[in-house]
Amino acid sequence: MRATLETLGIVLLVGAAQALLSVVGLFGLLALSTPVSVAPWTLVTSVYAHGSVGHLLANALGLLLVGPLVERRTTRARFHAFVVVTGALAGVAQVTVGSLLGPPSAVLGISGAVFALGGYLLAGNVVSATLFDRLRLSPRVQLVLFGLVAVVLTATTATPGVALIAHATGAFCGLVAGRAGLLDAR
Repeated sequence: MRATLETLGIVLLVGAAQALLSVVGLFGLLALSTPVSVAPWTLVTSVYAHGSVGHLLANALGLLLVGPLVERRTTRARFHAFVVVTGALAGVAQVTVGSLLGPPSAVLGISGAVFALGGYLLAGNVVSATLFDRLRLSPRVQLVLFGLVAVVLTATTATPGVALIAHATGAFCGLVAGRAGLLDAR
């Protein structure tokens, strides 16, 4: 549970930094938005930053539920890298696709990475591996199936203001990584 608690510690430190930045009117400094090249550090900071205490608590609960289970299978370094990479990919997908569908907006939060961790657990366990091996689905069909599962998982969180594209992207990345055993230390 060490890497999960370290991740939670980073989230809390970034939250404290956000509070200080908001005092001087720079709350959005850590948020990811397009074009990413204007503030590239937000690829990482946006993963750990949150829009409110409630947002932070909801994501912390999700992280505490799935993080320790993924940790058992991997190293601390891989865990942290997975959180940053999948969180950043989810954020980029949200701001990029989101700006095509409506007005551009910024994104904050670790939920894309939490969905990736959950997807990893779902596709990377013994039962799933046995099922996929028995069904002998082609890689292409598996990707389509993962896309559908990601959409269903995302639909469970569909409320106004939720970064649905980020959730779907995170879940999809986690499902693919879990099927490939990307984080498995063995």
